[in-house]
Amino acid sequence: MKSARMLLPIILLSLSAATFAQVSAQKPQSEAEKSFDRLKLLAGSWQGPVTVVPPQPEMSTDKPIHISLRVTSRGNALVHEMQEAGTPEDSTKYDHPVTMLYLDGDRLILTHYCDAGNRPRMAAKPSADGKTIEFDFVDVSGGTQYGHMDHAVFTFIDENHHIEDWTYMMPGDNPVHAHLDLQRAR
Repeated sequence: MKSARMLLPIILLSLSAATFAQVSAQKPQSEAEKSFDRLKLLAGSWQGPVTVVPPQPEMSTDKPIHISLRVTSRGNALVHEMQEAGTPEDSTKYDHPVTMLYLDGDRLILTHYCDAGNRPRMAAKPSADGKTIEFDFVDVSGGTQYGHMDHAVFTFIDENHHIEDWTYMMPGDNPVHAHLDLQRAR
């Protein structure tokens, strides 16, 4: 009888833990979590042409752009690295911006570590069809005398093709739009 009384609390604890695990597993994903999972499917190397409007003399569009996406921190962050294809990874001479994408509560956040020396943050808003994730400007750390990244859109075509549209706000609030049509590198 005494052993049965001691066994009852253990059984109750086991049942409550199993119930909690089952409820946690059934929690529906938020829109931010769905978007982040979708972006993580882009992990890998990408390459393609870039179109800049209006054209910028310091930005070459005759060479393809190379994008590397890597899931890191046990799946809690996505690293997006951009550079002109064929250039050395020498950040003192060549542009090599890094962008981090991560969940912050119920928001999907993009922080762009810009070659202009600042760090704009943007928050995602997914499309109803799930094929586009648009990031709107939230705030920026660091100086903006050279401008700052202001907007980004990721459009999913298929598992080997996606489009990225980035808007850079030049001094005087003059936008420059870069359109990247990317194919998975093999």
